[in-house]
Amino acid sequence: MRDVVAAMVALGLFFFALGLISTLRYHQRSRDRERRTLVESGRTVIAEIPTKEGLELFVSDGTHYYWGERVVPRDDVRLVRVLINGSPLVSYATRRHGHEDGGDSGSFADRPEGIAHDRWDVLLRSGAGDVMVECGSIRERVSQELARAVFDAVRADMEHQDQALPTRQPDDLATTPAR
Repeated sequence: MRDVVAAMVALGLFFFALGLISTLRYHQRSRDRERRTLVESGRTVIAEIPTKEGLELFVSDGTHYYWGERVVPRDDVRLVRVLINGSPLVSYATRRHGHEDGGDSGSFADRPEGIAHDRWDVLLRSGAGDVMVECGSIRERVSQELARAVFDAVRADMEHQDQALPTRQPDDLATTPAR
């Protein structure tokens, strides 16, 4: 009798594990389909960020960034800033839209000690308003790496656009002939 009960428990655990495996595979296939659709439409997935609802994708194409339902024009981003527990860690402001508060505060330093549970976010400031990309507070530096990926991609694009700006030459002073 004891052997029959043990066999039934083992069989139940086996079917439970099979159900978990099939559910995980289903979700993986749906994420792969979503990624493939995005890539076919000309978009690039910059980061897969876990949220309460599941995985959200931070995506870009030639003209926009996409975070959830928010769309931010790439050429309208004025400031990108990494926040740790709401405090700015590193930021970059573009020269294209005039002087912006924040400026370039240096590089994104790798800080593995003491930040395992801190909240990491990336702020995108544009003319249309602020977009907060919430990268979370996952252990083992996962959130830090997600914030780094988003910040580095946006900053590289902003720097590329800033370099494409024509350098301003002093206005040529037109001299009128003396009479």
